[in-house]
Amino acid sequence: MNKPLRRIALFCGLLVLTLLLRDNWLQYVKADTLKTDPKNRRVTIARYSTPRGDLIVDGDPVTGSTASGSSGLNDLKYKRTYKNGPMWAPVTGYASQAFGANQLESLEDGILTGNDDRLFFRNTLDMITGKQRQGGNVVTTLNAAAQNAAYNGLKKQGGKGAVVALDPATGKILALASYPSYDPSAFAGTSDKDAEAWKKLQKKYDPNDPMLNRALRETYPPGSTFKVVTAAAALQNGLYTSADQATKSPLPYVMPGTTTELKNEGSIPCKNATMRIALRYSCNTVFGKIGADLGNDKMLAEAKKFGFDEEQFTPVRSSASVFSDDMNQSQTALSSIGQYNTAATPLQMAMVASAVANDGKLMKPYMVDKLQSSNLDTISQTDPEEMSQPLSSANAQILQSMMETVVKEGTGTNAQISDATVGGKTGTAQHGVENSENPYAWFISYAKLPDGSKPVAVAVVIEDDQANRDDISGGGLAAPIAKSVMEAVINSRK
Repeated sequence: MNKPLRRIALFCGLLVLTLLLRDNWLQYVKADTLKTDPKNRRVTIARYSTPRGDLIVDGDPVTGSTASGSSGLNDLKYKRTYKNGPMWAPVTGYASQAFGANQLESLEDGILTGNDDRLFFRNTLDMITGKQRQGGNVVTTLNAAAQNAAYNGLKKQGGKGAVVALDPATGKILALASYPSYDPSAFAGTSDKDAEAWKKLQKKYDPNDPMLNRALRETYPPGSTFKVVTAAAALQNGLYTSADQATKSPLPYVMPGTTTELKNEGSIPCKNATMRIALRYSCNTVFGKIGADLGNDKMLAEAKKFGFDEEQFTPVRSSASVFSDDMNQSQTALSSIGQYNTAATPLQMAMVASAVANDGKLMKPYMVDKLQSSNLDTISQTDPEEMSQPLSSANAQILQSMMETVVKEGTGTNAQISDATVGGKTGTAQHGVENSENPYAWFISYAKLPDGSKPVAVAVVIEDDQANRDDISGGGLAAPIAKSVMEAVINSRK
C-alpha cells in the first residue's frame, strides 16, 4: 500500500473510532440526561401518553385528565384538568403540554406519569398483564375546608394577598392560598386558545401577576407581626423574664446614634410598658429598643431559629425571608419592628406563629403526606421533622399568654372564636418611597382548644391598593380571614 492510501486508511480509521466513542458517550454517559431533557420531544410524549395520576386533598382528587381531542397534537393523547383550579393552583402548580410544568406537578412528575423508578414493580406487573401504565397519586396535607376559607376570604377582600395555615404539631400545610390566581386548565393544551390564555397571564400583560405564588415566593415587610420574634429574642436572651415586667422604654425614644424619634401609632401607653402591654398596643418604641439593646447578632440568631435567611422546601421552594446582618443599633431597632430591610413570606410568618403555639418547637413545613402507586399502595410517607427550637417551652408559654391578650383585649379582637382560645398579632407594614404607598395588613395567629391541642396556626397578608390608609389594619382586614380559616380547621376535627 502506497503512502497516500495508508494516510487515507488511517484517517478513516480515526473517523470510525471517533464515531464509536461518540456513540458510546451518547448511549451510556449522556443517556439519562438526554432521556429527561425537556427539549427531548419524547419526554413530553411520554408525559401525556396516558392519564396522569392525581393530586389528592381530603381523599378526593383536585386534578384529572381528559383526551386532548382535535385541539392537541396527535402524539399528546391526554391533557391535564383541574377542579377549582384558581383555588388550588398555588398548591398544584400546572402541567401544560405547551408550557411545561411547575410546583408539585413538576416535582412529582415521575410519580404522576408512572415513570418513577419506585413504580418499577407495578409497571412490570402491568406490562405482563397487558394493562396500560398508570400514574401514581400525590396525597397532600391540605385541608379542603381551610383552603376554601382562605381563598374565598382573599377573593372577597378583593386585593392581592396570601394565606398559609400550618398544623403546629406536625408542620403539615393545611392551607396555601394566593390571590389573584389563575386556572391551570386554561393553558393545559396546545391550541391557539391555550397559547392566548398563557400570554394574558404573564406579568407584562397583567400587572397583578396572578401566576405569582404570593404564599411562598413573595416577601413583604412583616411590620408589627415581627414583634413576636423580637419578644422571643428578649425572653430567650434574658433581657426580660416575664410578660409583666416593666421594660426600660422611654417615651419619646430616640434611636441610638441618631436624632430621630421612633414613633408609635397614636397615643398609646408605651412608656416603660410591660411586653404584654407593648404587644397588646403594638408599641414600636418598646420593641425597637429591645432590638437595639439586644443588638444585631442576637436578633439575627433568633430570627434564623425561626427560619429566616434560608429557603424552605415544602417540597415546593419558598423564597428566603430576610433579617439583615451588619446593622447598626438604629437599623436593628427598625428591623426589630418589621421594617427597614426585614422581609418575610407568609409561610415564614405562619412558621413563627406555629413555633410559639407548639411550645417553642418549630416543625418543618410540608405539603406532601404520601406518594401512592396506581393501586393506592404507599410508596413513601413523609414523617414530621423538627426543624429548630426557637424558644424554651416556658418562654413559649409566656409569649402565648401575650398573644392571647392581643386577641382578648387588644388589636386582634376580630379573630376571637367561641370555645377556643386564640393568640395573635396584627401588623401594618409601611412600604413605598417615604411610605407613600398603602401599607400591607398582616395577622398571624393560632387557635387552642379546651383539650389543650393547638391544631392550626395562620398567617394572612393583604395588599389593598384601593383601600384608604386609615382603614388598613391587620385586625380589620386580615384577622377575619384568619378566623375563618381557623374555624374551618376546628370544625373539620369534629
